Amino acid sequence: MPTIGVAIAIPEPWASELQDYRTSVGDTTATQIPTHITLIPPADIDDADVDAVTSHLAGAATTVDPFEIHLRGTGTFRPISPVVFVTVAEGISQCELLAGAVRQGPLEVDLSFPYHPHVTIAHHLDDPTLDRAFDELATFECRFAVDAFSLYVHDVHTGWKPTHEYALG
Repeated sequence: MPTIGVAIAIPEPWASELQDYRTSVGDTTATQIPTHITLIPPADIDDADVDAVTSHLAGAATTVDPFEIHLRGTGTFRPISPVVFVTVAEGISQCELLAGAVRQGPLEVDLSFPYHPHVTIAHHLDDPTLDRAFDELATFECRFAVDAFSLYVHDVHTGWKPTHEYALG
C-alpha cells in the first residue's frame, strides 16, 4: 500500500535554499522531503487505486489555471503544532481551489487541521530553534509561476519522490 502526497513543488533556486536552511536548523526529515506546498498530506492508498488516483489528479488539474505564488515572511502553527513556515502571501485562493479539487473522489481525505498553504522550514524542533527559524527567515521573499503540481510517493529509504506531474488549466 503506497503512501502518497500531492504538492506544488517550489522551483530552484528557492527549493534548495529552503531545504538547506531546514537541514541547517536540525530538521533531519528535510533531506527526504522536497520543498513544497502541500495539497494533500500523506495518505495511504491501495495499489488497485493508483490508476483512479492518477486519472482523478489529471482531471483536477484542468479546473485551475496557472497562477503566481508570492512567498514572503514567516508564520507558525504553534502552540497547536510545532511548525514554522514561509507564508504564502499571494496565490492562497488558487492553492485552496486546487487543494479542494484534488481532495475529492478517490482522494477525499479528512484533514487534521484546516487547510493553510505554506512552506515548512522547521518541524518538531525545540522552541528556541523554532524561534530562530521564525526570525532568520522573516525577510525571505520570492515569486514564481505555478503551472503544475505533482503526485509524490514515499519510499522508506529515499523519501518523497515525484512520480507524476499534472499541468494546470
